Amino acid sequence: MEVELPRELEAVRKTVRDFVQRELEPIAEEIDRTGEVPPRLRPLLARNGYLGMRIPEEYGGAEISLFAYCLTMEEFSRSHRVFTIVSGESSGLTPMAIVRHGTEEQKRKYLPGLANGTISTAFALTEPSAGSDAAAIQTRAVPDRGGFVLNGTKHFINGGHEADFVMVMAVTDPEKRARGGITSFLVDQGTPGFSVTRVETTIGSEAIKLAELSFEDCWVPESAVLGNVGDGFKFAMESLAQGRMSVSCACIGTADRLLEMMVSHAKSRYTFGKPLAERQAIQWMIADSAVELTAARAMTYETLRQIEAGKEKSSVGPGMCKLFCSEMVGRVADRAVQIHGGMGVIRGFPVERFYRDIRHYRVGEGTSEMQRHIISRSLLKD
Repeated sequence: MEVELPRELEAVRKTVRDFVQRELEPIAEEIDRTGEVPPRLRPLLARNGYLGMRIPEEYGGAEISLFAYCLTMEEFSRSHRVFTIVSGESSGLTPMAIVRHGTEEQKRKYLPGLANGTISTAFALTEPSAGSDAAAIQTRAVPDRGGFVLNGTKHFINGGHEADFVMVMAVTDPEKRARGGITSFLVDQGTPGFSVTRVETTIGSEAIKLAELSFEDCWVPESAVLGNVGDGFKFAMESLAQGRMSVSCACIGTADRLLEMMVSHAKSRYTFGKPLAERQAIQWMIADSAVELTAARAMTYETLRQIEAGKEKSSVGPGMCKLFCSEMVGRVADRAVQIHGGMGVIRGFPVERFYRDIRHYRVGEGTSEMQRHIISRSLLKD
């Protein structure tokens, strides 16, 4: 069963897949070998239009639809998760918040550089005491000298160690908090009081780094405020809802690649005189993976259609997609490792790397448990 797409979106998929196979697959092997993102990756993506994909054309972007962007993330994830991260940082959480809510000055300052790959950014929400419960952040921003003074710590910030600027969420009204008391700030690297205090390596690829960011009496001007004071939490949730759609498609792309690898290995690997493909246990693992992948794709594509038609404005639909897809790809990856046997657990084989990388999806952009909370709360609130 194939989930059909309009002709223009199928053309997007084909174009991106050709680019991935031709240009990115060799880089994926290099990333695995060295544990580093090669400097040529960002310029390569920029030259081919894969940075700033959702940024308006007047600021140097391609201004494609959310659906087309998510399909691109799906195709990138078939090769390496690093590609979705590097490309996504220029079209995801922070850039789209600036597009929707930034001043003209902020748009001119940041968006062209994100689109052409000369600057990078990060989204700084998570803290040591506030992960899924984002409203519990402790970083404070106090009015001072025509601006604000920030104090606090952010951690697990993807790419925060090398970002040229970060979108920081801070409490401006402790009484209101998520209801008008959290504000977004755009803070440039090098601002006095802003420092990178630690860099972590994740369970997945060694090239993916998470940073701890510290703010100690960090003064920023009023022009660093994104949107209105107090609207930051709303911006963050808005960005995360659409971000969950791109994560869902990344899970779909990875599962699709893993299923292809399972089928290929089952046909070529023989045990006791027969290919694995003739073993019922293997057949059932492949069948279950195909069914779950098809269901995930149908749910996600339909939710994207609803969002673009203006019919899905809550966080429930994206939460359902992110929950189902991230759990689905975990099961598919586990079956892929099992079918590949020894090759599935040895470093240097793609199956093993996919298995480690996809574990992040059930945690990042809101844990599975948080998605269940969002979904059930919506159903039970009346």
